[in-house]
Amino acid sequence: MIAIKNDREVRAMREACLVAGHVLDEVCAFVMPGITTREIDAYAADRIASRGAKSAFLGYRGYPCTMCISVNEQVVHGLAGSRRIQYGDILSLDVGVILNGFIGDNARTVAAGACDSGHQKLIDVTEMALYEGISKAVAGNRVQDISRAIQTLVESHGFNVVREFVGHGVGRTMHEEPQIPNYVDGTSSPKLRAGMTLAIEPMVNLGRAGVEILNDGWTVVTRDRKASAHFEHTVLVKDGSPEILTCRCVKPSGLKVSS
Repeated sequence: MIAIKNDREVRAMREACLVAGHVLDEVCAFVMPGITTREIDAYAADRIASRGAKSAFLGYRGYPCTMCISVNEQVVHGLAGSRRIQYGDILSLDVGVILNGFIGDNARTVAAGACDSGHQKLIDVTEMALYEGISKAVAGNRVQDISRAIQTLVESHGFNVVREFVGHGVGRTMHEEPQIPNYVDGTSSPKLRAGMTLAIEPMVNLGRAGVEILNDGWTVVTRDRKASAHFEHTVLVKDGSPEILTCRCVKPSGLKVSS
């Protein structure tokens, strides 16, 4: 069953998502060569608590960290630890918070210092694909319209979307219906309705699409060990332009951003 949020629930979602967006901004600015992923996680925990929220990830299905930090060939669900960030690493930073019973979820991939041109193109294309997908999150469209937009843009640049992990509805719980693949999978595709809140999140690989899970039971890596990038926003479906609930500093053309 797909949850349709009423006005009160949408207001609560906006508040949770604004916190998630601000925390992600702060964490991205904190990243630099030489710090450990554990230090990044601890910083995220401090920033979430300072805004009166809780991590949506810590303890979820046993996940042991405040946020997901995935480096280079790690796609999603990377664990914080003693790994020290090197100049040129790219990090997928995924922050989810709970505030007043609702969840805000967003992610961004950034470079530590700078990265080579191939990795930068991967980051840029993945972010572009996110906004292509969001632009299709309009009442009356179907989930596959989002999926097709993401897949088409990614593959036009020679990259591949991950198939084992997908976007999803989000609200009172982390993973609600519908699932939102980043590719057209040929299955039935729900129609989008105003009031749906969706976590749209392209995961894009520099090499082949295949992934695997490491022995820690969490960290997803590319099978060929080439780099991956990940971007995510929580979005409100409306009759007109979709609204990005997890704020950004720069407003994409044609899209409404909560602030």
